[in-house]
Amino acid sequence: MADLTTTFIGITSPNPFWLASAPPTDKEYNVRRAFEAGWGGVVWKTLGSEGPPVVNVNGPRYGAIWGADRRLLGLNNIELITDRPLEVNLREIKAVKRDWKDRALIISLMVPCDEDSWKDILARIEDTEADGVELNFGCPHGMAERGMGSAVGQVPEYIEMVTRWVKKHSRMPCIVKLTPNISDIRKPAEAAKRGGADAVSLINTINSITSVNLDDFSPEPMIDGKGTHGGYCGPAVKPIALNMVAEIARSPETYGLPISGIGGVTTWRDAAEFMTLGAGNVQVCTAAMTYGFKIVQEMISGLSDYMDRKGMTSTVELVGRAVPNVTDWQFLNLNYVTKARIDPDACIKCGRCFAACEDTSHQAIAMKPGRVFEVMDDECVACNLCVNVCPVENCITMVELPKGAVDPRTGAKVTDYANWTQHPNNPSVAAE
Repeated sequence: MADLTTTFIGITSPNPFWLASAPPTDKEYNVRRAFEAGWGGVVWKTLGSEGPPVVNVNGPRYGAIWGADRRLLGLNNIELITDRPLEVNLREIKAVKRDWKDRALIISLMVPCDEDSWKDILARIEDTEADGVELNFGCPHGMAERGMGSAVGQVPEYIEMVTRWVKKHSRMPCIVKLTPNISDIRKPAEAAKRGGADAVSLINTINSITSVNLDDFSPEPMIDGKGTHGGYCGPAVKPIALNMVAEIARSPETYGLPISGIGGVTTWRDAAEFMTLGAGNVQVCTAAMTYGFKIVQEMISGLSDYMDRKGMTSTVELVGRAVPNVTDWQFLNLNYVTKARIDPDACIKCGRCFAACEDTSHQAIAMKPGRVFEVMDDECVACNLCVNVCPVENCITMVELPKGAVDPRTGAKVTDYANWTQHPNNPSVAAE
């Protein structure tokens, strides 16, 4: 089997699967069970300073979005950072690390935005033997109202300033956790790099309200008739997270900055996708909360099998493999032309492709007697909506037209698309 041992910013773990800072990493009991199940590392739930006490709600803390089969797609979380005493957490961290020296143990931190507060907490965690710290600049609820979390993460100048303090007052590697609640994820990543961060992790949760109770007219989860915004996570946020990881990985200003990928990782395939887009490892939360800690065993075996099939012996060979193929729209090859093809033997005659194309796309699918569906090449624009709505995998596929072939829709040779400024499909030319 492929060796999944991963070294991330000098921190070695037996595999690239870490538990993210969240409820599953709130105490020694949980973390020991996680390591026993096989997790390569853990980011301990965010610790705060011993200032005003953190008091969590005693009502529901999660809202949810489900698929049609009741599969959990997303969680909205209104829980705050740890409400357990700092000294208790530090004692437990030290005990766990003493017994699990081969596992990565990172401490997530969030304190007020002044140098003395950071200097104090860094001094207090120094003898835990933890492998590093993660600065929580992403939490969008509760703590943000106190000038912490995403209130810091949305201001690049604050990110750079606090990161410098941490590097000044700590020997530990420093990971900066970024908020997605910002217009350009590259700016906070650049600030973290300027401040001396060893890595960034992303994404933290997305600001959200998942649902409204239509009897009590309150957002859910509801606390005594009231609700609030929270942090959204789970499989539904994965596309957003993948894009933001890729943006940092391919930006010249942050190129080479190590990335810990977070956001909807549920299977080994999700993890592999993050890693190909530049993540050196991944962090998981919602999947563990949904299926339990032993889900990591499927991730380990799945990734190992995939790497064996690809002839890869180390995760280093996987990291960043897709980054050169991420580009901006204007650099896409306009000579590449495909058409949809329907396999009549696989078709179950449900008609979804026809309805979708006829009502909302380009009227490129004909329904013939006996509910036989056929693509009309002269109308097909290769949008592949039919592929996405078809309930039968591989029943509809996109087939590339060979170079030099004539596109039946336009009468143009496939190679003619290169001269887009004169092409009749160009809206500005059509208008003339």
